[in-house]
Amino acid sequence: MSDMRRVLVTGATGQQGGAVVRALIARGHQVKAISRKPDSEGAKRLASAGVEVVAGDLNDGASVERAAEGVDTMFLMGDSYESGTEAETRQGITVADAVKAAGIGHLIYSSVADADKKTGIPHFDSKYLVEKHIAGLGIPYTISAPVAFMENTVAPWAIDGLRQGVYAAALPPTRLLQQITIKDIGAFVAALAERREQVFGKRFDIAGDELSGEQQAKLLSEALDRPIRYQELPIAAMRQQSEDAALMFEWFDHTGYDVDIAALRRDFPDVGWHSYADWARGFDWSVLGKASA
Repeated sequence: MSDMRRVLVTGATGQQGGAVVRALIARGHQVKAISRKPDSEGAKRLASAGVEVVAGDLNDGASVERAAEGVDTMFLMGDSYESGTEAETRQGITVADAVKAAGIGHLIYSSVADADKKTGIPHFDSKYLVEKHIAGLGIPYTISAPVAFMENTVAPWAIDGLRQGVYAAALPPTRLLQQITIKDIGAFVAALAERREQVFGKRFDIAGDELSGEQQAKLLSEALDRPIRYQELPIAAMRQQSEDAALMFEWFDHTGYDVDIAALRRDFPDVGWHSYADWARGFDWSVLGKASA
Protein backbone atom coordinates (compact mmCIF):
# COMPACT_ATOMS: atom_id res chain seq x y z
CA MET A 1 0.00 0.00 0.00
CA SER A 2 1.55 3.32 -1.09
CA ASP A 3 -0.15 5.25 1.71
CA MET A 4 0.68 2.80 4.46
CA ARG A 5 0.14 4.24 7.91
CA ARG A 6 2.11 3.47 11.04
CA VAL A 7 -0.47 3.51 13.81
CA LEU A 8 -0.13 3.36 17.61
CA VAL A 9 -3.24 1.76 19.13
CA THR A 10 -4.47 1.90 22.73
CA GLY A 11 -6.80 -0.75 24.14
CA ALA A 12 -5.48 -3.23 21.58
CA THR A 13 -6.21 -6.31 23.71
CA GLY A 14 -9.86 -5.26 24.20
CA GLN A 15 -12.92 -5.38 21.99
CA GLN A 16 -12.78 -2.04 20.22
CA GLY A 17 -9.01 -1.62 20.10
CA GLY A 18 -8.66 -5.18 18.90
CA ALA A 19 -11.10 -4.51 16.05
CA VAL A 20 -9.05 -1.45 15.08
CA VAL A 21 -5.86 -3.54 15.05
CA ARG A 22 -7.43 -6.23 12.86
CA ALA A 23 -8.84 -3.70 10.38
CA LEU A 24 -5.54 -1.85 10.07
CA ILE A 25 -3.56 -5.05 9.51
CA ALA A 26 -6.09 -6.30 6.96
CA ARG A 27 -5.63 -3.08 5.00
CA GLY A 28 -1.85 -3.31 5.01
CA HIS A 29 -0.92 -0.83 7.72
CA GLN A 30 1.78 -1.22 10.36
CA VAL A 31 0.49 -1.38 13.93
CA LYS A 32 2.07 -0.70 17.28
CA ALA A 33 0.13 -1.47 20.46
CA ILE A 34 0.83 0.25 23.74
CA SER A 35 0.47 -2.04 26.74
CA ARG A 36 1.11 -1.81 30.47
CA LYS A 37 1.84 -5.55 30.38
CA PRO A 38 3.73 -6.37 27.16
CA ASP A 39 4.40 -9.89 28.48
CA SER A 40 0.69 -10.69 28.98
CA GLU A 41 -1.06 -13.39 26.96
CA GLY A 42 -3.13 -10.78 25.12
CA ALA A 43 0.00 -8.87 24.16
CA LYS A 44 1.68 -12.07 22.98
CA ARG A 45 -1.31 -12.81 20.74
CA LEU A 46 -0.97 -9.35 19.22
CA ALA A 47 2.72 -9.91 18.61
CA SER A 48 2.01 -13.22 16.87
CA ALA A 49 -0.37 -11.34 14.54
CA GLY A 50 2.41 -9.00 13.48
CA VAL A 51 1.81 -6.17 15.93
CA GLU A 52 4.76 -4.45 17.59
CA VAL A 53 3.87 -4.34 21.28
CA VAL A 54 5.53 -1.55 23.25
CA ALA A 55 5.46 -0.82 26.97
CA GLY A 56 3.55 2.24 28.08
CA ASP A 57 1.00 3.59 30.50
CA LEU A 58 -1.76 6.05 29.59
CA ASN A 59 -1.18 7.76 32.94
CA ASP A 60 2.44 8.48 31.97
CA GLY A 61 2.78 10.89 29.06
CA ALA A 62 6.52 10.31 28.73
CA SER A 63 5.96 6.57 28.18
CA VAL A 64 3.39 7.38 25.48
CA GLU A 65 5.89 9.68 23.75
CA ARG A 66 8.48 6.89 23.76
CA ALA A 67 5.94 4.39 22.41
CA ALA A 68 5.02 6.82 19.63
CA GLU A 69 8.44 6.78 18.05
CA GLY A 70 8.13 6.22 14.31
CA VAL A 71 4.31 6.40 14.11
CA ASP A 72 2.28 8.90 12.08
CA THR A 73 -1.20 8.14 13.52
CA MET A 74 -2.60 7.23 16.92
CA PHE A 75 -5.90 5.66 17.96
CA LEU A 76 -6.89 6.62 21.48
CA MET A 77 -9.75 5.20 23.48
CA GLY A 78 -10.62 5.29 27.17
CA ASP A 79 -12.46 2.86 29.42
CA SER A 80 -14.62 4.45 32.08
CA TYR A 81 -15.89 1.04 33.20
CA GLU A 82 -12.41 -0.11 34.16
CA SER A 83 -10.91 3.09 35.55
CA GLY A 84 -13.86 5.40 36.28
CA THR A 85 -14.91 8.55 34.45
CA GLU A 86 -12.48 10.93 36.15
CA ALA A 87 -9.52 8.67 35.42
CA GLU A 88 -10.70 8.22 31.82
CA THR A 89 -10.70 11.98 31.28
CA ARG A 90 -7.36 12.43 33.00
CA GLN A 91 -5.74 9.68 30.92
CA GLY A 92 -7.21 11.02 27.69
CA ILE A 93 -5.84 14.50 28.34
CA THR A 94 -2.44 13.11 29.32
CA VAL A 95 -2.20 11.05 26.13
CA ALA A 96 -3.45 13.90 23.91
CA ASP A 97 -0.75 16.16 25.33
CA ALA A 98 1.82 13.43 24.65
CA VAL A 99 0.57 13.14 21.06
CA LYS A 100 1.22 16.85 20.57
CA ALA A 101 4.65 16.63 22.17
CA ALA A 102 5.58 13.63 20.02
CA GLY A 103 4.47 15.37 16.82
CA ILE A 104 2.16 12.54 15.71
CA GLY A 105 0.45 13.63 12.51
CA HIS A 106 -3.09 12.43 13.24
CA LEU A 107 -4.92 11.57 16.47
CA ILE A 108 -8.12 9.54 16.15
CA TYR A 109 -10.08 9.63 19.39
CA SER A 110 -12.90 7.20 20.13
CA SER A 111 -15.70 8.98 21.98
CA VAL A 112 -19.42 8.13 21.97
CA ALA A 113 -22.22 9.39 19.74
CA ASP A 114 -23.98 12.52 21.05
CA ALA A 115 -21.36 13.14 23.75
CA ASP A 116 -21.28 16.71 22.43
CA LYS A 117 -24.98 17.26 23.20
CA LYS A 118 -24.96 17.72 27.00
CA THR A 119 -26.64 14.39 27.76
CA GLY A 120 -25.71 14.43 31.45
CA ILE A 121 -24.58 10.80 31.19
CA PRO A 122 -21.30 10.56 33.15
CA HIS A 123 -19.38 8.34 30.71
CA PHE A 124 -20.52 10.49 27.77
CA ASP A 125 -19.45 13.69 29.51
CA SER A 126 -16.05 12.26 30.49
CA LYS A 127 -15.26 11.54 26.85
CA TYR A 128 -16.47 14.95 25.71
CA LEU A 129 -14.06 16.65 28.12
CA VAL A 130 -11.25 14.82 26.31
CA GLU A 131 -12.70 15.85 22.94
CA LYS A 132 -12.70 19.51 23.94
CA HIS A 133 -9.11 19.30 25.18
CA ILE A 134 -7.98 17.68 21.92
CA ALA A 135 -9.77 20.31 19.84
CA GLY A 136 -7.90 23.04 21.73
CA LEU A 137 -4.42 21.60 21.21
CA GLY A 138 -4.00 22.71 17.61
CA ILE A 139 -3.16 19.21 16.38
CA PRO A 140 -4.66 17.22 13.47
CA TYR A 141 -7.41 15.05 14.96
CA THR A 142 -10.65 13.22 14.15
CA ILE A 143 -13.38 12.02 16.51
CA SER A 144 -14.95 8.60 15.93
CA ALA A 145 -18.12 8.41 18.03
CA PRO A 146 -19.92 5.04 17.95
CA VAL A 147 -23.40 4.28 19.28
CA ALA A 148 -24.25 1.19 21.37
CA PHE A 149 -22.40 -2.01 20.48
CA MET A 150 -24.28 -4.94 18.93
CA GLU A 151 -21.92 -7.09 21.01
CA ASN A 152 -23.70 -5.89 24.14
CA THR A 153 -26.22 -8.60 23.24
CA VAL A 154 -23.70 -11.14 24.52
CA ALA A 155 -22.13 -9.09 27.29
CA PRO A 156 -21.64 -10.84 30.66
CA TRP A 157 -24.80 -9.27 32.09
CA ALA A 158 -26.93 -10.48 29.15
CA ILE A 159 -25.64 -13.86 28.09
CA ASP A 160 -27.28 -15.94 30.84
CA GLY A 161 -30.66 -14.55 29.80
CA LEU A 162 -30.04 -15.65 26.21
CA ARG A 163 -29.23 -19.14 27.43
CA GLN A 164 -32.72 -19.15 28.94
CA GLY A 165 -34.36 -17.80 25.78
CA VAL A 166 -34.65 -14.17 26.92
CA TYR A 167 -33.14 -10.99 25.53
CA ALA A 168 -33.57 -8.27 28.17
CA ALA A 169 -32.91 -4.53 28.24
CA ALA A 170 -34.17 -1.52 30.19
CA LEU A 171 -36.17 -0.14 27.26
CA PRO A 172 -39.79 -0.51 26.09
CA PRO A 173 -40.14 -3.35 23.56
CA THR A 174 -40.73 -1.06 20.56
CA ARG A 175 -38.21 1.68 21.42
CA LEU A 176 -35.64 1.95 18.61
CA LEU A 177 -31.94 1.98 19.48
CA GLN A 178 -29.08 2.58 17.06
CA GLN A 179 -26.26 0.05 17.27
CA ILE A 180 -22.96 -0.83 15.63
CA THR A 181 -20.71 -3.88 15.54
CA ILE A 182 -17.12 -3.46 16.70
CA LYS A 183 -15.92 -4.80 13.34
CA ASP A 184 -17.40 -1.72 11.67
CA ILE A 185 -15.81 0.56 14.28
CA GLY A 186 -12.42 -0.92 13.41
CA ALA A 187 -12.99 -0.54 9.68
CA PHE A 188 -14.18 3.05 10.15
CA VAL A 189 -11.08 4.00 12.14
CA ALA A 190 -8.90 2.45 9.42
CA ALA A 191 -10.79 4.52 6.84
CA LEU A 192 -10.17 7.67 8.88
CA ALA A 193 -6.45 6.86 9.09
CA GLU A 194 -6.34 6.49 5.33
CA ARG A 195 -8.33 9.65 4.55
CA ARG A 196 -6.19 11.68 6.91
CA GLU A 197 -6.34 15.37 5.78
CA GLN A 198 -9.87 14.89 4.45
CA VAL A 199 -11.15 14.23 7.98
CA PHE A 200 -8.99 16.52 10.11
CA GLY A 201 -11.03 18.49 12.65
CA LYS A 202 -14.19 16.43 12.00
CA ARG A 203 -16.45 14.52 14.36
CA PHE A 204 -18.36 11.45 13.12
CA ASP A 205 -21.23 9.77 14.99
CA ILE A 206 -21.34 6.23 13.60
CA ALA A 207 -24.02 3.50 13.58
CA GLY A 208 -24.80 0.44 11.49
CA ASP A 209 -28.48 -0.24 12.25
CA GLU A 210 -31.51 0.93 14.19
CA LEU A 211 -34.02 -1.47 15.69
CA SER A 212 -36.13 -2.24 18.74
CA GLY A 213 -35.66 -4.89 21.41
CA GLU A 214 -38.57 -6.84 19.96
CA GLN A 215 -36.94 -6.76 16.53
CA GLN A 216 -33.63 -7.86 18.03
CA ALA A 217 -35.32 -10.82 19.73
CA LYS A 218 -36.90 -11.86 16.41
CA LEU A 219 -33.55 -11.72 14.62
CA LEU A 220 -31.87 -13.61 17.44
CA SER A 221 -34.56 -16.29 17.21
CA GLU A 222 -33.78 -16.69 13.51
CA ALA A 223 -30.00 -16.75 14.04
CA LEU A 224 -30.21 -19.26 16.91
CA ASP A 225 -33.05 -21.26 15.38
CA ARG A 226 -34.94 -21.26 18.67
CA PRO A 227 -37.37 -18.84 20.31
CA ILE A 228 -35.93 -15.74 22.01
CA ARG A 229 -38.40 -13.37 23.67
CA TYR A 230 -37.82 -9.77 24.66
CA GLN A 231 -38.12 -8.71 28.28
CA GLU A 232 -38.16 -5.11 29.47
CA LEU A 233 -36.08 -4.62 32.61
CA PRO A 234 -37.20 -2.04 35.19
CA ILE A 235 -34.94 0.99 35.19
CA ALA A 236 -34.96 0.95 39.01
CA ALA A 237 -33.20 -2.42 38.99
CA MET A 238 -30.52 -1.05 36.67
CA ARG A 239 -30.13 2.01 38.88
CA GLN A 240 -29.27 -0.27 41.82
CA GLN A 241 -26.35 -1.57 39.76
CA SER A 242 -25.23 1.66 38.08
CA GLU A 243 -26.57 5.21 38.12
CA ASP A 244 -24.50 5.95 35.00
CA ALA A 245 -26.12 3.08 33.06
CA ALA A 246 -29.60 4.02 34.32
CA LEU A 247 -29.16 7.60 33.11
CA MET A 248 -28.02 6.30 29.74
CA PHE A 249 -31.02 4.03 29.26
CA GLU A 250 -33.38 6.82 30.33
CA TRP A 251 -31.73 9.00 27.69
CA PHE A 252 -32.07 6.18 25.13
CA ASP A 253 -35.81 6.14 25.87
CA HIS A 254 -36.59 9.86 25.77
CA THR A 255 -33.99 11.06 23.22
CA GLY A 256 -31.68 8.42 21.74
CA TYR A 257 -29.02 8.45 19.07
CA ASP A 258 -29.80 10.10 15.74
CA VAL A 259 -27.05 9.06 13.31
CA ASP A 260 -27.85 9.45 9.60
CA ILE A 261 -27.05 5.83 8.75
CA ALA A 262 -27.84 6.14 5.04
CA ALA A 263 -25.46 9.10 4.64
CA LEU A 264 -22.74 7.26 6.53
CA ARG A 265 -23.02 4.23 4.26
CA ARG A 266 -22.92 6.52 1.22
CA ASP A 267 -19.88 8.49 2.37
CA PHE A 268 -17.89 5.52 3.74
CA PRO A 269 -18.78 2.54 1.51
CA ASP A 270 -15.35 1.00 2.15
CA VAL A 271 -16.33 0.19 5.75
CA GLY A 272 -18.65 -2.64 4.63
CA TRP A 273 -21.35 -1.80 7.15
CA HIS A 274 -23.24 -4.59 8.94
CA SER A 275 -26.87 -4.67 10.00
CA TYR A 276 -27.89 -6.34 13.25
CA ALA A 277 -29.13 -9.31 11.20
CA ASP A 278 -25.71 -9.54 9.52
CA TRP A 279 -24.02 -9.51 12.91
CA ALA A 280 -26.37 -12.10 14.43
CA ARG A 281 -25.93 -14.45 11.46
CA GLY A 282 -22.15 -14.16 11.61
CA PHE A 283 -21.68 -14.47 15.37
CA ASP A 284 -20.31 -17.68 16.89
CA TRP A 285 -23.20 -18.71 19.14
CA SER A 286 -21.29 -21.64 20.60
CA VAL A 287 -20.60 -19.29 23.55
CA LEU A 288 -24.13 -20.04 24.75
CA GLY A 289 -23.17 -23.66 25.27
CA LYS A 290 -20.34 -22.75 27.64
CA ALA A 291 -21.06 -22.73 31.34
CA SER A 292 -21.28 -19.30 32.91
CA ALA A 293 -18.42 -18.32 35.18
